[in-house]
Amino acid sequence: MTGTLGGALEARGIPAGDGRLHADATGEVELEGRTLVLKRIFVRYRLRADPGADRSVIDRVMAFHADHCPVARSVRGAIDITTSIEVLSA
Repeated sequence: MTGTLGGALEARGIPAGDGRLHADATGEVELEGRTLVLKRIFVRYRLRADPGADRSVIDRVMAFHADHCPVARSVRGAIDITTSIEVLSA
């Protein structure tokens, strides 16, 4: 998902490479019968953006990037994925 987000940001003129974009993911599992099953993933992004970066573009990309991510699309329906982003000054 991070690669998909970074690529979409870059395509819109917002640099995401060179260590500017980081992600931390946390998963929650539940016991189903005798098996642990991953049910939820929380992805928290941090982006070091230039002062002139358009926050509305970042928010728009955040709104759709998971729909274009092969991994997120593969597990959709089985695992709930939530994302958030913190934009920091570069």
